[in-house]
Amino acid sequence: MTPEMWERLSAFRGKAVARGIPGEDVERWLAVARPCATLGRDGDGPVVGRFGGPLLLPAEVPDPEHPFVASVDLAALPDGATDLGLPRDGQLLLFAFPESADDAESMGSVVYVPVGSAVVERDRHAWNAYDFEDEEAMFEAFPEGPLRATVNVSLPHHQAVEVLGEARSVPIPGHPRAEELVAVWESVRGDIAPEGPLQIGGYADEEAVYIDPVAVAVSRAVRAAEAGGWDGPVSGDVADWVLLADWQAGMDVEGWESATVHWVIQREDLAAQRFDRAFTSVFWNP
Repeated sequence: MTPEMWERLSAFRGKAVARGIPGEDVERWLAVARPCATLGRDGDGPVVGRFGGPLLLPAEVPDPEHPFVASVDLAALPDGATDLGLPRDGQLLLFAFPESADDAESMGSVVYVPVGSAVVERDRHAWNAYDFEDEEAMFEAFPEGPLRATVNVSLPHHQAVEVLGEARSVPIPGHPRAEELVAVWESVRGDIAPEGPLQIGGYADEEAVYIDPVAVAVSRAVRAAEAGGWDGPVSGDVADWVLLADWQAGMDVEGWESATVHWVIQREDLAAQRFDRAFTSVFWNP
């Protein structure tokens, strides 16, 4: 986190204290702030990728099973835009079907194309092998165009964690004022770190964020592995995972309002650049 980012959070700090939240609780919450890159088609930030466009993949990579969403040029991301430890160059390609499905199924994928790789253009519609018209219409509504980056700061949007093995939740451990702090963040976020359709790193966001969306994605990944629908090993500890990217699909895709895609990855897979091990979870409230 840069000094400039900490300065931007002063409005959050001031409003939280003014609401009567103890200073130590505010500072403990601020200690978990993370940088993120907000990507959108507007603004004056550097172009770091694009929604849609031609699908270029190495010949040995199979046709993805989900629609092509966006590509990110990692070399173009501003320094310090995330704390993920991403490769310094190459293309990160994101794929997803923005609809919730069986819990034991990943609804997307990630492909990393190292710089200098020989690539060939693929059929962007190969995922729709049966030519379903409604799914084709959904894909045609996906956004197109260059993506510009803004370096932002991210705080949690969720305020509770599930109790393992029990059908209840409790405040985030160590943060008894989490619900109030989330409310403060939502009230000032538009001035500090406006959201965009695509986010790299930071904390997951969606329409219903009482529980961490990353934790939900992890539980689905575990069930998918247990059902044989996704290759292990898979850790059930949320601390072993990180948000790779968020897509607020409902901002763009008519009929899929409120749909949010979360690409998550285990930290050890991220460190080893095994992006094919990313798991994709979708929240959609039709």
